[in-house]
Amino acid sequence: MFLTGWPRLDALLECWVMKYRVYLEQDEDGVFVATCPALPGCVSQGRSRADATDNIREAIEGYLKSLTKHGEPVPPSILEEIIEVGGG
Repeated sequence: MFLTGWPRLDALLECWVMKYRVYLEQDEDGVFVATCPALPGCVSQGRSRADATDNIREAIEGYLKSLTKHGEPVPPSILEEIIEVGGG
């Protein structure tokens, strides 16, 4: 990245939070499978939704580090929020 090399700026860039859409589905064995459509092949799983979420977060972080290391473009973060409303 062209902005790296300055300690204060490097620390700021590490704190930047990226958001990616993740889909969680429970398979026939009860395992939760997590996929990140913006990152082809980025898939993980877990025994619970929480485990699958933790595991896909780790997979996404590794995927993004690999893209950066190899000089590949990093897909942009999504700019959406989830709004919860009552059902009735």
